[in-house]
Amino acid sequence: MQATMADRIAIEDISPGVEQGRFAAKAIVGQPVNVTAVIFADGHDVLAARVRWRCTQRDAQEGTAQDWHTETLTLVRPLGNDLWEGVFTPTSVGTHEFVIEAWWDLYGTYHYELSKKHAAGVPIALELQEGQAHVARALEHITAGSEQARALEALLAKLKAAKDEKEQVALLLSRDTLSLMQQCDPQHHLSRSAAMPLDVDRERAVFASWYELFPRSEGPEPDRHGTFNDVHARLPMIRDMGFDVLYFPPIHPIGHSHRKGRNNTLTPGPDDPGSPYAIGNEHGGHEAIHPELGTREDFRDLVAAAREHDLEIALDFAIQCSPDHPWLAEHPGWFAWRPDGTIRYAENPPKKYEDIVNVDFYTEDAIPGLWLALRDVVQGWVDEGVKIFRVDNPHTKPFPFWEWLIADIRSRDPSVIFFAEAFTRPAIMARLGKVGFTMSYTYFTWRNTKPELTEYLTQLNESPLRECYRPNFFVNTPDINPTFLQGSGRPGFLIRAALATMGSGLWGMYSGFELCEAAPVPGKEEYLDSEKYQLKARDYFAPGNISAEIARLNWIRRQNPALQTHLNVRFYTIDNDRIVYFVKATPDMDNVVLIAVSLDPFHAQSGNFELPLWELGLDDHADTHGEDLMTGHRWVWHGKWQTTHLTPQMPFGIWRLRPAQ
Repeated sequence: MQATMADRIAIEDISPGVEQGRFAAKAIVGQPVNVTAVIFADGHDVLAARVRWRCTQRDAQEGTAQDWHTETLTLVRPLGNDLWEGVFTPTSVGTHEFVIEAWWDLYGTYHYELSKKHAAGVPIALELQEGQAHVARALEHITAGSEQARALEALLAKLKAAKDEKEQVALLLSRDTLSLMQQCDPQHHLSRSAAMPLDVDRERAVFASWYELFPRSEGPEPDRHGTFNDVHARLPMIRDMGFDVLYFPPIHPIGHSHRKGRNNTLTPGPDDPGSPYAIGNEHGGHEAIHPELGTREDFRDLVAAAREHDLEIALDFAIQCSPDHPWLAEHPGWFAWRPDGTIRYAENPPKKYEDIVNVDFYTEDAIPGLWLALRDVVQGWVDEGVKIFRVDNPHTKPFPFWEWLIADIRSRDPSVIFFAEAFTRPAIMARLGKVGFTMSYTYFTWRNTKPELTEYLTQLNESPLRECYRPNFFVNTPDINPTFLQGSGRPGFLIRAALATMGSGLWGMYSGFELCEAAPVPGKEEYLDSEKYQLKARDYFAPGNISAEIARLNWIRRQNPALQTHLNVRFYTIDNDRIVYFVKATPDMDNVVLIAVSLDPFHAQSGNFELPLWELGLDDHADTHGEDLMTGHRWVWHGKWQTTHLTPQMPFGIWRLRPAQ
């Protein structure tokens, strides 16, 4: 009967997992992966369980299966919910899988029953005979002459030579015997879960500081188009502010048809450079470089120079075309043509993009030609040393396309990172993470009040987002001039910088933020004189800049491991609703950082807040050491309740908490 072969042990609710293993959960190389599962069986027998894991990335390249690694799972909640947990640490980047295995622990069951009966004082003569039988049966299944066989033989001899029942009990209940017998366990009723996929990324996928600039605005004179070579001069400043990713909007040839002028007008002047998102002209498309930026060799030199400054270049991958893109003539079947022979231009009401048309992924000619061409564009830039791509509006392209493309690119180079520019509905943003995007833009840009920030950061720490979605807290973009920044002045920029850098391991800013640029198009969250449509010269040393504060915030992040993820935010009590107060700590509590940020850019705010002394195993009256990480000032805190005073000049406090020695 088939039923007699069915599993007797149930393995349920495996974590990390995304949709029961339909998609891969996310992890970081060298960082522990916490595994949990609910495991139980009929009856009262003791169970044993383990997690087995391996890297599958090299299988396709070498054609050989990787070795399985094993870690023990421990029953942490034996009463009520049968929760088991364990930890393993991936040591390489790429695709992985893990399985949970469980079986009846025969000797563990015997060990438990013998200890209970012995403690109760009931006769155990028969149980002692059963103990010797357990050891003898184990010896029958172990390779003769092995270390374990010799240990079992020695144990059996000691049991037979024991002078009394007490000595036998001591031998059978010893930790050494239990460990030895579990090593030799025949694993009766072994059950195995389905394999759970895991994508293991490099550290920059979870901890990075992004800086965005337009290379064309870096010319030595205000009206001269900048080049890749001009960007070299900016590298030391960007590095010294603590950034490690330098991101460029599209660097490709820009179309002429319907070119946009200053402030998004439809009447450009002869010298207007156009929007870099209108990709393609007679010089090429997505694979080409805009001639005024320089040559391919210039680009390679910039990538190398950035690397010498510990900066990594990220490029924009925008799947859209100007009407002059070579694909319209070479592959007209990749587009959806209207009855009058035109193509509908792109729209995102109320925004209109008359200089852009979109491809159609599901025309007869587009499959597979368009898909392969776009894959080859990305691979071409990977071959040039670019390993990070910010993807424009991925939520308007097919999910199956992204799942295929990202897997294809990462099958050859698992270090490649894809960043989703997706300001859309939560389920869609999460789905992009599931299909392979490494990180994403977020709603953080519009979360300004204490309840909004508390709710959003809490959601990011909970399933399912914690397994599949990594948030990058960009404070502004060329498209988004947040309302909060438009009228809050320098204090507002400090507030948002503190929230972004402390709230997530990933954050970013578009150039001009450090100068507190905020002039809007009236009534809109857009920049007046937007750099998307014109060159924009800046004095990065202008009075009132916050470059030093940004540099310090980035330095604090690098020095404190607790700040290098978004997955450890805990909110605590402060008696002022205009101050948000949270704590981030490493699992071992070796690094504990307290963050208090005033949300009021115009007035001083004070509040009484609690130190989480219980998290350190301290009572409410203990002394602790505090350190202001912005200034380096140190002191001793007495007791649980403390007071802070935050001003518009310094609207946040970042303190490291240590137990008193």
